[in-house]
Amino acid sequence: MRKLVSGLFVSLDGVAQSPDRWQFAFDEEMGVEMGRTMAEADTILLGRVTWTEWSGYWPSVTDGEDLAFAEWINSSPKHVVSTTLTDVSAWPNSHLVSGDLTTAIRELKAADGKDITVSGSPGLVRSLIAADLLDELTLFVSPVVAGQGLEKLFADDAELTRLDLVGARPTSSGTVIATYRPRH
Repeated sequence: MRKLVSGLFVSLDGVAQSPDRWQFAFDEEMGVEMGRTMAEADTILLGRVTWTEWSGYWPSVTDGEDLAFAEWINSSPKHVVSTTLTDVSAWPNSHLVSGDLTTAIRELKAADGKDITVSGSPGLVRSLIAADLLDELTLFVSPVVAGQGLEKLFADDAELTRLDLVGARPTSSGTVIATYRPRH
C-alpha cells in the first residue's frame, strides 16, 4: 500500500497559508528534504485553492532554480480534491477527485506506485488527518510569527489529535523540519 504524505511550511504561530508572504529563507537542508519527497512520490494530491493558484504558474516555468520542481509536478499525475471545480484539464495530468474523499483516497493508496504527496493545500491536509488518511506529516517550521489574517494549519477549535514525532532537525536558516505520524 502506498503512503500518503504531506510537507507544509508553517510559521511559529501555526500559519500555513501563503508561505511566500512570510517564509524568508530556503536553505540546502530544506531542498534536500523536498528532493527526497519528490524522489519517493509519483502522485500529487492538491486542494482546489492550491490547484487553481499553481495551475497558472508551474506549467510556465521553463528555466531557473524552480525548473526541477516544475518538471516533476508538471509531469506527475495530479489528483484535485474539490466540490466546486468541474474541469481540471487546463493543467495536463490533472484528474478531478469526485465522490467520497475517503473512498477515493483509499483507492489511490491501493494502486501501484510510489508515495502520494499532498502539495500545499492545508485545508485538504486537515481533512485527511481528520479522516485518518494521512500517513506522515512533515512541517517546515519557520522562525517567524506570521501574524493575523492568514489561515492556520489547525483551527483553534480543532479536535484533539495525537501524533508521534518520528524525526526533527534544525536547518542552517533556523527552520525546524519535524516529521509526525498519526498515533493509532
